[in-house]
Amino acid sequence: MNNFHQEYHTSSYCNSPYCSCNNRYMTDPYYGQMWYQEPYWHNQNDTISRVKDHGKGPFVVNIKQAAEQNNTFRTTVWTGDNLQVTLMSLDGGEDIGLEVHPDVDQFLRIESGHGVVQMGKNKSHLDFQKNVYNEDAIMVPAGTWHNLTNVGHVPLKLYTIYAPPEHPFGTVHQTKLEAEAAEQD
Repeated sequence: MNNFHQEYHTSSYCNSPYCSCNNRYMTDPYYGQMWYQEPYWHNQNDTISRVKDHGKGPFVVNIKQAAEQNNTFRTTVWTGDNLQVTLMSLDGGEDIGLEVHPDVDQFLRIESGHGVVQMGKNKSHLDFQKNVYNEDAIMVPAGTWHNLTNVGHVPLKLYTIYAPPEHPFGTVHQTKLEAEAAEQD
């Protein structure tokens, strides 16, 4: 049976007007089919379980809630041929790390927290600097050096979109240290 409607669930949230979060068997109102959807997020003590990359197939997620619940430095949630969606969480004082993607445009959306984004054409001359807050979007053109730093006391929660994908399918880096080690391999 085809699952035309991938749903996002937690124990307290469902993004579909026709599903019951207490019942994981749902009826598709258009096709009238019953199907089972395993919950993607399990919200217990603000932790995430069963995080996986759902890439290449159709997928729907409440990206704001997913980003706010994410506690990993970097986790890919969808990797296609031309686009990738990644969740990130930066602790107070932590930054993404000064980087450049020569052939990849990047979009970042802040869901909670306060940060400072810096960009420039040269690694030693970041002439663009802005404070960013929840609901701010950041566009980074390919070939632009950039960094994002959490300047608040609570985690900076965000998601980022790379076009084309930047990280291998299924990437999960619990910490920045783990991400740096993986990038050196």
